[in-house]
Amino acid sequence: MTQKPVVFIDGEAGTTGLEIRERLAPLPVTLHSVEHAHRKDPAARKEAMQAADLVVLCLPDDASREAVEMAAELGDAAPRILDASTAFRTAPGWVYGFPELEAGQAQAIAIAPRVANPGCYPTGAIALLRPLVDAGVMDARYPVCINAISGYSGGGRSMIEAHERDDGPAFELYGLKLEHKHVPEIHQHAGLKRRPVFVPSVGHFARGMIVSIPLHLDDLNGNVSGEDLHNILEKRYAGQDHVRVLAAEPKLSAEALAGSDRMELRVHANTQNRQALLTARLDNLGKGASGAALQNIRLMLGLNAA
Repeated sequence: MTQKPVVFIDGEAGTTGLEIRERLAPLPVTLHSVEHAHRKDPAARKEAMQAADLVVLCLPDDASREAVEMAAELGDAAPRILDASTAFRTAPGWVYGFPELEAGQAQAIAIAPRVANPGCYPTGAIALLRPLVDAGVMDARYPVCINAISGYSGGGRSMIEAHERDDGPAFELYGLKLEHKHVPEIHQHAGLKRRPVFVPSVGHFARGMIVSIPLHLDDLNGNVSGEDLHNILEKRYAGQDHVRVLAAEPKLSAEALAGSDRMELRVHANTQNRQALLTARLDNLGKGASGAALQNIRLMLGLNAA
């Protein structure tokens, strides 16, 4: 591109939208906005889409679907889209925006007209599971159970205000009907053939996340050890800037990567008991949201390396 690419964030007033806008400010792009009074006006939004090279959708699922239909009405003038909602993460015709997913994924994102930004919990779970499934160590029908805790910023404005106003509960399980909207995304992109059990929780801290997956090593293939699992992950993510495979630690704080776009993966194993715990630590608003969006925006606009 000879001129600065134009980016329109539809939904820039939300938590993710505000952070993406802030992160884009120093980059060689032109940010196009709709006046606050007209930000829900379909005509004003459509005009902004037509003026943009890339539209970033930071909207609820139904509003994202409507926005994509609106963009499609522009025909050849339609912009490329990066959607941060859950709406299109398993949809045909959309590229999943996790550049480290597999070889060639970053290149696919770079040329895709439609990219779905990953969810925060799925980013950690898929990063841990997909390499093991691809390596044949974990059967695709393994009964996967995923536990995770996130900072309250992942719950959006209402949860943020509740925690900051009322001090919030120290720890709270939710999604106990086992129908969390991130499960289909994990199921598909981790390469699983059996629906995983996913138990999310929120803690009284603003940012940070740990996703943990317990394993019985004897139920995996190939008589593997914890070291073998570590080596599979290390080989898969070698050379990646945003994903690091590190040695096990006796304790992990979910807040340690707050403000970072990195994700740390670990294998904690007990050789005698033939058990292991896979962990992914990240910032739910970093690699789990706006940081991932920034990676994808850079790729889609060819700004520099992801």
